Amino acid sequence: MGKLTVIDHPLVQHKISLLRDEQTGSKEFRELVGELAMLMGYEVTRDLPLKEIEVQTPVSMAKTKVIAGKKLAIVPILRAGLGMVDGMLKLIPAAKVGHIGLYRDPDSLEAVQYYCKLPSDSSERDVILVDPMLATGNSIAAALDLLKDKGCGHIKLVCLIAAQQGIDLIQKNHPDVDIFVAVIDDHLNEHGYIVPGLGDAGDRYFGTK
Repeated sequence: MGKLTVIDHPLVQHKISLLRDEQTGSKEFRELVGELAMLMGYEVTRDLPLKEIEVQTPVSMAKTKVIAGKKLAIVPILRAGLGMVDGMLKLIPAAKVGHIGLYRDPDSLEAVQYYCKLPSDSSERDVILVDPMLATGNSIAAALDLLKDKGCGHIKLVCLIAAQQGIDLIQKNHPDVDIFVAVIDDHLNEHGYIVPGLGDAGDRYFGTK
């Protein structure tokens, strides 16, 4: 079973509170999403392998460590997932970026794919799939299906806010995927929105609400 990690760092929890506030405008919302993605990225990349090298300091030679050539890809689910990319890239600037476009059918709540562009060597990379909200889990499960169909074997999922229903679906359908979230909310309403959540993350990020 993939590991579920709730990142309860005080800075993360503080910024989630600001993100939820309906008075938070698009500019601040965008900044908060990027900051949260970067803060959560520290935990997401905790298991990157290291190798020892020697570096000449101004004083003497030092045996020290660097990341051991691990190739990574960051894949946002459009639209809202785009907001998490820059924060992640600040930590891992050599990562390549793919994009998966999905929308949720308002009646069935099922995911419909309209776009997919991944790095040509994505099957050789560890993939970090990002989306601010894990609600029903249908869209994210569909994105994980797509990544696996493209040969991606080691995938981590990073979301800001999740509902237990969505977590349960991902763990059932993709038990090999590690899930990282900042908070788990109470339930979904009749429209499939997380309660209390923060509303539509894409609309709030891009100012289209």
